[in-house]
This record gives sequence, C-alpha cells and structure tokens, in this order.
Amino acid sequence: MRYALIGCGRIAYNHLPSALAVGMEVVALCDINSQAIDALLSGLELQDLPIERYQDYRKMLDSCNLDMVAIATDSGSHAEIALECLARGINVLVEKPMALSLSDADNMLEMAKKQQVMLSVCQQNRFNDASQIIRSALDVKSFGSLSHISVQVRWARDRSYYQQANWRGTWEKDGGALMNQCIHGLDLMRWFAGGKIDRVYGRLANRYHPYLEVEDLGIGYIEFSNGVIGSFEGTTNVFEKDLEERLMIIGERGTAALGGEYGQHIEAWNFSDSKIQKLGGLRQEEPFSSIYGTSHQRVYEDCKRSIEEHRRPYVSAQDGRDALELVLAIYKSHLDKAPVSLPLTDFSTKDMHL
Repeated sequence: MRYALIGCGRIAYNHLPSALAVGMEVVALCDINSQAIDALLSGLELQDLPIERYQDYRKMLDSCNLDMVAIATDSGSHAEIALECLARGINVLVEKPMALSLSDADNMLEMAKKQQVMLSVCQQNRFNDASQIIRSALDVKSFGSLSHISVQVRWARDRSYYQQANWRGTWEKDGGALMNQCIHGLDLMRWFAGGKIDRVYGRLANRYHPYLEVEDLGIGYIEFSNGVIGSFEGTTNVFEKDLEERLMIIGERGTAALGGEYGQHIEAWNFSDSKIQKLGGLRQEEPFSSIYGTSHQRVYEDCKRSIEEHRRPYVSAQDGRDALELVLAIYKSHLDKAPVSLPLTDFSTKDMHL
C-alpha cells in the first residue's frame, strides 16, 4: 500500500513509524518546511528511507501514485488538503479535528462517498485498551441505564508551546483548549453516551493566555437524546505540567472511570455483572510515553484493513464530524450566551470571538 504523509511536525513522529509498522510503503513526505522532514527522519533514525520529499503537496499528488495519505498539518488546512486527496481517489487519514467548520467536514464526507474511498479521522484514544474495555461493557449493556458521564481534561500549555507555530491559538487555523486538547475526551464522551445530542450549554474563558485569541478554559453541560447527562471541564491552565484526563460513567448497574495523566488506564471499575467485573483485572496502565498514547499503530492497522476490505473504518468520517460538531456547539453556545440545539448545520471557529 503506497503511502505519503503531509505534515512532518510533532504528531508525525507517531504517524510515520505506525505506517511502517503495518507494512505500508512510504513513498513520500511533504512539509512546507524541508527542515521538518530532515528532523523527522533523523529523529526516527530513518535517514536511509528511500522516499521522495516535497514542500508542495499538490506537486506530490501530481507526481506520486498513492493509495493512502495521512494529513498531519495545522488544523486549519486539514479540509483543503483532504478534499484534494479525496478528489483524486486517494484514501485519507486526517488528524483531529478533521476540519474547523461543519460545512468543510460535510464536503469531505460527500467527496469520500462520491469517490468511494476511505476517510478516517485520527481519534486514536478510541483504540486504547482502557477505552476498549469500557466499550465492551457498554456493548453488552452491563452499565444498565446510564445516569451521567463526565470529562475533565486538566493540562498545561505555556507560551513556549504556542510559539512553536504561528497558527497555534488562533480561531482561523486552530481553536482553543477544547478543539485542540480536549476533543479526544469529548469524542469518547459522545461515543460512550450514545451519540445523539439534543442540547449543549457551554462557557469559555481565557484566564492565563492573553496573547491568544482562543479559550484556555471551557466548562459545560450536555443533554443526550437518551436522557444521559454529560458535563465537561477542559483547560490548559494547570501549573507547569499536565495533571489528568478523567472520564467517569455512572450507570444503574455499573460504574467506571478512566484516569491517569492522559486517560490511559481504568481507575474505577464496579459492576453487578460478574463476567464484566472480571475485566477490571485487565486495568493495568498502558505504558504511554507521551500525550499521544500508543494507539496510532492500531489506527493504521484499521485503516489498512478498511481499504483492503472495502469497509467503513473503526473511526469514520461521521465520527470525526460528530466530535467536531460537539466542540463547535460549545463554542456557539458561549457566543450566543444560550443553549444550542443539535444537529448543528454549520458553524466555524472563524465565527468566534472572546
């Protein structure tokens, strides 16, 4: 399977080894900064990898015969690049968020359907061992009726983080703490709670990052169509280092909580179902070496099988849109100073101001 990666920054250090690990043929790397390509290959000790290098992704697409492209550029360019690839009949894995507007996300879904190619969004936390154990309990209804679900992401991002690239912390190309750092937790909340949402109410603030346009704190409330209540708190204001990512599910016959610095292990597990209760013995912490976790390779394994078997990927384009919709609904609620009803037809980070 002939593969190329567009965007060779921080997250590329997870993408490229994953593509190689599942047996993809890495044909090309592309980044507007050629030094980023050099640094990536050097950092992974892959200097001898026989690849083409490009600074213009369109030239790469014109020159290379590709089966799959991964897009790991700034968030604001995801949709444009993905649409170019999809229109050429190339399967696409795009980093989260898949776009910064719902209209762009919808265009991506339509193009993938038209061209009959795979479009998956890199929401890799769904593949984590702990997330999969919770999913298995939900699938056999061991929680019973869910009462509520909560997410807290309490991390630290200082000025040096935002100075790594001029697009960070802007409404045009990034979004704030919820869009960038908390979208994984909000995606898991929506996935676990049942998906369909009636109303969202949220408030944002910028408390410690006055040099940014965007929020560093978001707090809110979600009403799911099945009656489940969701609450969230997401911030990048923790002093000095990341503290925790927590997700708790409370049901009539079971309680579970993800915990740890990045939500990587099961912190609480109590069920009336003895068979499901035994799964708690599998709750050892995954050896995460970074915030990005260990599941990118699982994403690539799934994408490869999805292409080969002509099936929907485990994290579909619609799943990516759902996560984007939730974040944008929170943003719109803050802007309107009122609850927002879903489905949301269109909204964009560019519509925001604080």
